[in-house]
Amino acid sequence: MRRELQAAGAAFQLLTRIPVPASIPFTPELLARSTVYYPVVGGVIGGLVAAAGALLDGHMPSMPAAVLLLGFWVLLSGGLHVDGLMDTADGVLSHRSRERMLEIMKDSRVGAMGVLAAIMLLLFKFSLLAAWLDDGKDWLAEAPLLALGCGLSRLWVVAAMACWPFARADEGMAALFKDVKPRHAVAAAIVQAAMSVACLLTIPSASIGWLAAIALPAGLAVAAGAALAAWLTRKLGGLTGDTYGAMAEILEAMLLFVIVLQVS
Repeated sequence: MRRELQAAGAAFQLLTRIPVPASIPFTPELLARSTVYYPVVGGVIGGLVAAAGALLDGHMPSMPAAVLLLGFWVLLSGGLHVDGLMDTADGVLSHRSRERMLEIMKDSRVGAMGVLAAIMLLLFKFSLLAAWLDDGKDWLAEAPLLALGCGLSRLWVVAAMACWPFARADEGMAALFKDVKPRHAVAAAIVQAAMSVACLLTIPSASIGWLAAIALPAGLAVAAGAALAAWLTRKLGGLTGDTYGAMAEILEAMLLFVIVLQVS
């Protein structure tokens, strides 16, 4: 039990700014175990954003409410994944050699492509949140789907760690998560499945079909995630910590789009 609590705490300490008042040894074995709880981290982030949306819904215009929600969403992760997206865009879209791309991604400075990628992603998320808040329906009744989408995007990070090679196997995030195996991804998928059932039990059956609510986001996450991972691996020779963050953000935005289509 102590080991599991440490693993869960490590997942929250790494992926969020939610305070976890504990000293946790970040060993490769513990970090690998922590990936099992990545869907829980995503579910908590999505749940908190959904709760904030319920508080704002109907009390202010949808666009200002969407700005506040998006700011809260980014704050929960400390902008970790957005930073990964920017670094990945700067490197991959530079069209340089593989070695030069990896060097650019390690640079703490942000270039034009990174800024543009972040702006486009945040605008896309903002527009979707505003549309969801403006549809006149009960936000709280369908917002649990947001927790499902956030959990799926983090689950894919675990799958990518387990199934695709690291671009820099002896440095950066790769060195910390070298013990992640397919069994960790399977365990994380089981956790996500349990969370999905719990979330969907709170959604009125008349508002959305169960099969569509589960199969469509999950299928999109697998298809889009596999395509992204394969493309990034071809460009970089493997994946890095930055690419994990980029994939999490891109999948999260795509899943939010699907959710808004489902509830509209």
